[in-house]
Amino acid sequence: MSDLVPLTGEPPALDLVNTLTAAGDLLASPRDLLAWWELEAGRLPEAVPAEAGAEDLTAVRAVREHLARALDHVRRGERPPSADLEALNRAQRAAPAIDEVVWEGEAVVVARRRDGSPGVRLAACLAEDAARLLADPAVTGIRTCEADDCVMLFLPTHPRRRWCSAARCGNRARVARHYQRHKAR
Repeated sequence: MSDLVPLTGEPPALDLVNTLTAAGDLLASPRDLLAWWELEAGRLPEAVPAEAGAEDLTAVRAVREHLARALDHVRRGERPPSADLEALNRAQRAAPAIDEVVWEGEAVVVARRRDGSPGVRLAACLAEDAARLLADPAVTGIRTCEADDCVMLFLPTHPRRRWCSAARCGNRARVARHYQRHKAR
């Protein structure tokens, strides 16, 4: 993964879209996928595997591509391309989740399980999150960071939020404003 740390903390599907930055693709290799997955580990039901392959990366990047296009339309209140919605549905069907009943110790418990390779399972999980995100009325409130060189998206938790991250783009914008004010003196 590049030196740029991925933006996390938004819905996982939105964090996935944000792995394609103005600086480049943060999911350029299976190793990058594992690093991002590790950052998101506490928020995703799929455990981070020891390794991932090219097919895993391809499955996750496909979800990202289709979600980004669909999201671009839905944010503006427009109908998303049918091909993108169908691709997200296919990703979910590739590794459907079942609630498996298992005996654990002295009790029956329900464990959520998916079949398939790690990346296909992750892609299905992210496609489910994408479906919830696209159907959420708050999707029209998703904003693009106001920093000049940033393309990150975020769901504002406060109506005055302007940047993807106060520590990243917010600080740069404040420093630039400070420099411009003092440069004129």
